[in-house]
Amino acid sequence: QVQLVESGGGLVQAGASLRLSCAASGVTFRSYGWFRQAPGKEREFVAAISRSDGSTFYADSVKGRFWISRGNDKNTVDLQMNSLKPEDTGVYFCAVRGGLGLTMVPVTYDYWGQGTQVTVSS
Repeated sequence: QVQLVESGGGLVQAGASLRLSCAASGVTFRSYGWFRQAPGKEREFVAAISRSDGSTFYADSVKGRFWISRGNDKNTVDLQMNSLKPEDTGVYFCAVRGGLGLTMVPVTYDYWGQGTQVTVSS
């Protein structure tokens, strides 16, 4: 049974930090991705990381503020979010894909977590 379980969301003030985690089980995959979705908006790519070599890829909107990393067992992925802004508010989803390479396209991901809410107040 495939499971992706996110944790670590919450309500913070602008400028604060949060760390999201995602634990994957029951699936073989090559990369993780983090996406977010604000009310009334489409799901947006945030960051991706290769499970094998740890290479990363970030959306321009979070580059330099967010950091994606994988656990030593490679079955967990974290998203460290610093200098949070109100526009970072949304539901954050972890996803995995079996295809080669890193991608920001949601439909190329095979499995998704249930999401965790991040709210940044001004």
